[in-house]
Amino acid sequence: MQDFEFGSRTFIMGILNVTPDSFSGDGVYRDIASALKQAELMISQGADIIDVGGESTRPGSESVPVEEEIKRVVPVIKELTKKFKVPVSIDTQKSEVAHRALDNGASIVNDISGLDHDKKMAGIAGRYKAKVVIMHMKGEPLSMQKNPTYESVVDEIINRLKFLIHQAVERGVDKKDIIIDPGIGFGKTFEHNLEILKNLGQFKKLEQPILIGTSRKSFIGEVLGVEPKDRIFGTAASVAIAIKNGADIIRVHDVKEMREVAKVVDAITRERKTHLTKF
Repeated sequence: MQDFEFGSRTFIMGILNVTPDSFSGDGVYRDIASALKQAELMISQGADIIDVGGESTRPGSESVPVEEEIKRVVPVIKELTKKFKVPVSIDTQKSEVAHRALDNGASIVNDISGLDHDKKMAGIAGRYKAKVVIMHMKGEPLSMQKNPTYESVVDEIINRLKFLIHQAVERGVDKKDIIIDPGIGFGKTFEHNLEILKNLGQFKKLEQPILIGTSRKSFIGEVLGVEPKDRIFGTAASVAIAIKNGADIIRVHDVKEMREVAKVVDAITRERKTHLTKF
């Protein structure tokens, strides 16, 4: 376990996609050696958490069967937790996948549905005393980008997250173990994403650490007109704004570069109240 003093600095979650169809082209599908090598590189570059995902959740993606997802992630997580001391997160909506991952050393559940897709998820996370990332998503990955609408995007996301936090606690998660994520790109238009980042400070009223994932996402491509692999500077700009406006954890592909961005922004802006949590 590791102590994370939220508010003292920004923490880095490195993305490890064990998929054949990652939107960013960085998947290490069914190749444990490559996955471990990539994780080792990210850790050496400053990753505080490794987030392992076995199902692409890019817009338009379809769900992967439970057993296939388990085959993709569990062997990698098992080896990761043997070899490294950095906390491992499982990125899944399925309670059985989370259960198997936690059984093999993962300590965080990162669920794009906010622990709402699978009603057993909160109970399993609570039983293992795992940290959970409750993310906001409107709709499902297959259809979430088909004209998502809000009357007031920030207020509606905050209210939904408030409900999901309450629901998770009712189902067995300790409130101190909850991290929130407003879900950039998950059922949001270009304008919605910008609005969330501009007003991220409002999410502090929920009194939970905030995770933000802007890395290589399509709104950056829309601004710059470039493919995912060429979005590093755009990602850096969005990460800097997110940290300035209250992000505690940034979920990224390019750990070295975003660690440097975070260190500089932290040096300029960090004066927030700290909150100690264990992973």
